[in-house]
Amino acid sequence: MSMIALSNPRPMPSRLLGYIAAAALIACMPLSLPAQTGTPGAARVPAPPGDSPSDAGPLATNLSPRLTRRDLAKAMKLVGDWQLRRLPADAQNDWTFAALYAGMMAVPAEVAGDTYKRAMQRIGEQLRWQPGPRVLHADDQAVGQMYLEQYMLHKDPAMLAPIKSRMDEEMNTPDDPAKELWWWCDALFMAPPVLADLSATTGDPKYLQFMDHEWDRTNQLLYDNEAHLFSRDATYLDKHEKNGAKVFWSRGNGWVVAGLVRVIDRMPANSPLRAKYVRRLQDMLAALAPLQGTDGLWKPGLLDAADYPLPEISGSAFFTYAMAYGVNHGLLPRKTYQPIIQKAWTGMISHIYADGRLGCIQPVGAAPGPLTETTSYVYGVGGYLLAGSEIYSTAK
Repeated sequence: MSMIALSNPRPMPSRLLGYIAAAALIACMPLSLPAQTGTPGAARVPAPPGDSPSDAGPLATNLSPRLTRRDLAKAMKLVGDWQLRRLPADAQNDWTFAALYAGMMAVPAEVAGDTYKRAMQRIGEQLRWQPGPRVLHADDQAVGQMYLEQYMLHKDPAMLAPIKSRMDEEMNTPDDPAKELWWWCDALFMAPPVLADLSATTGDPKYLQFMDHEWDRTNQLLYDNEAHLFSRDATYLDKHEKNGAKVFWSRGNGWVVAGLVRVIDRMPANSPLRAKYVRRLQDMLAALAPLQGTDGLWKPGLLDAADYPLPEISGSAFFTYAMAYGVNHGLLPRKTYQPIIQKAWTGMISHIYADGRLGCIQPVGAAPGPLTETTSYVYGVGGYLLAGSEIYSTAK
């Protein structure tokens, strides 16, 4: 696809500056994860991304909902350490784990983020910095977010080359007029931030331009201009909840707003694209705010909360992350959204078990679905760490 070059390459973003500063804190401490060899781009031995034990033990009783750095760090580290201990021996490069890796990379060094970043570096080395095997599938590109953030820290060309080659190959593949490249809304978290990272890393605006072209195609297909929410894919455009409302999936829309945040954070302040993405983020979060439950969380189906007995943490965490980013960067009014963020964090930590398990996370799916109090999946932990880290960045 031919892309039009943008002028004014991106100035170094605040998130990038933070990663570079954190590099100084990363020591050469070995991890116990085994070395990995294999064919670049080959499919991994799949590991389960979560589980639903019948008994997960007692809930944590020593966590505070206060948004102070001490309390946030304690709550993040309890969950992060629990998940780190449960990483599979065979490193994974699929979308479920990619979302976890993004959360691990976001954790500040003061909260033990150096340990998490070292773990992510080791995973990248095991995977030889390769994305998944499907060339055009966003799910197999999402891991590139972690690879590129590691590259920003270490400037090792081996961390950059495979994912850059993959995205270059995708950009040189003509659009299929019968099917959008990103035909499901989850993809807006998986691939666009990788392209935005590549643009920031290489200084080449063609990656942002390509991302914007494909984002528009998905937006035109799946975005509801009245509800200001995304359908999961085209098969859900005419599906309805029991109460007659359209089906809008919590986690699916969580992927979208989190993707928006990560794209906006990489865009140059003077980019002609930026205002469009900021408006979309503001419109979606304004629609999501009144759907928050009294417990501070959102249900799996956004417009028929009464039909879902339990809240859903992964969607709630991504919403909280996006709102905290919006407040911290002056895109949302603090007076309106800070109480929502506070309630959401209080709700999330109420589902943490004493050992660090984060429960109430819907299993892998494509629509609102069942879950249990104990159900925990890696992408939900990733969203939780992103939310906590963003809140932490401006906490006292």
